[in-house]
Amino acid sequence: MTEAMRLDGIRAGRLGADDLARNFSDLHEPFDAHEAMVAADRCYFCHDAPCITACPTDIDIPMFIRQIQTGMPETAAKTIFDQNILGGMCARVCPTETLCEEVCVREVAEGKPVEIGRLQRFATDAMMAAGEHPFTRAPETGKSVAVVGAGPAGLACAHRLALHGHSVTLFDARPKAGGLNEYGIAAYKTPGGYAQAEVDWLLKIGGITVETGRALRDSLALDQLRADHDAVFLGIGLGGVGALGLAGEDLAGTANAVDFIATLRQQDDLTQLPIGRHVVVIGGGMTAVDAAVQSKLLGAETVTIAYRRGRDRMPASRYEQDLAASHGVRLMFGVIPHAIHGDDRLREVELAYVGDDMAPTGETLRLPADQLFRAIGQKLIAVEGLATERGKIAVTGAGRTSLPGVWAGGDCAAGGEDLTVTAVAEGRDAAEDIHAALSA
Repeated sequence: MTEAMRLDGIRAGRLGADDLARNFSDLHEPFDAHEAMVAADRCYFCHDAPCITACPTDIDIPMFIRQIQTGMPETAAKTIFDQNILGGMCARVCPTETLCEEVCVREVAEGKPVEIGRLQRFATDAMMAAGEHPFTRAPETGKSVAVVGAGPAGLACAHRLALHGHSVTLFDARPKAGGLNEYGIAAYKTPGGYAQAEVDWLLKIGGITVETGRALRDSLALDQLRADHDAVFLGIGLGGVGALGLAGEDLAGTANAVDFIATLRQQDDLTQLPIGRHVVVIGGGMTAVDAAVQSKLLGAETVTIAYRRGRDRMPASRYEQDLAASHGVRLMFGVIPHAIHGDDRLREVELAYVGDDMAPTGETLRLPADQLFRAIGQKLIAVEGLATERGKIAVTGAGRTSLPGVWAGGDCAAGGEDLTVTAVAEGRDAAEDIHAALSA
């Protein structure tokens, strides 16, 4: 344990192993076969199903639910994987409450949608548990593609390219493939090493070589990748985390929420992970919620999310807001960080109230804090030679960048929402465009 971890107020072992195991167990218990059949029976199997339109990967939701209803979960899984090869992960982490389930006819009529996400998990888990991979790779084309970034966009792109018979080298800067699925999502959403199990299953398609510890601008040069391969796809995500711009931001006890979540996800023994007695999280997105809830689950006494706008403007869904509140997280709206107080370490965070126009009202509030997590958004680490748009890589069509032979998708690319399912769709669609270009 480092000296910073021994500081008063930040320590490991606030809860015992049994409590931590319960706290970080599966957020949603999976359906058993009977429960899945009952849930599937609620679907109207709409002809012009709004849930399909709301799904960024265009999964035929009524079709796979009917296949579950008729006792064919593996067939249902194939329907899902045809459109979304990471359908198992998306079933766990997608905000279905604001996507497919929000527009479900049952939701509109009764306020209780068909549980599409849990049904999708039931089907995909059935196939993966059987060890089956439902796709057969096409004959080798002799073409090679470099995919940089082994997160959702890169994995989806690599799989679809390999399916078409191209040889893919998948590079990632971290020690493991998976990207945010492995390093950036709350542990209670994907317990049991699911992220890596899904990567291993996906790679059964063949034709994909994974090289970890390889980062763009470090051990990889874009010009060399273009010279060595017939095409390049960038799914590099966002790297730099925004700073608050306040004095004291470097005090012991302040950190990026992204780094905290990544450390937690790779921690084998959570009793050894230090957490503060009083934690403040700055931000209003999913990362803020994940950091705050997990701080509580680790044993923090008070956890506060401070967000600059109103509840209705908070990027995290209302479901996620309520999840945080149900775990004892305090949500504050219309406040911004004003000052960080401490001596050798963080002691207090001072927040300033702001109006709808973001102008300070003159009122401030001090919160005791041993730890402060910044979750105020990540930024693209610029790639030389690529045009950008609104701080991300500019793309046209299915991910074509300003450089010939280079595509991009996922969080690093301008356009779609920063969601796992959107990244999968963009990686898949870019792969189809790359395949068309290489086949011309």
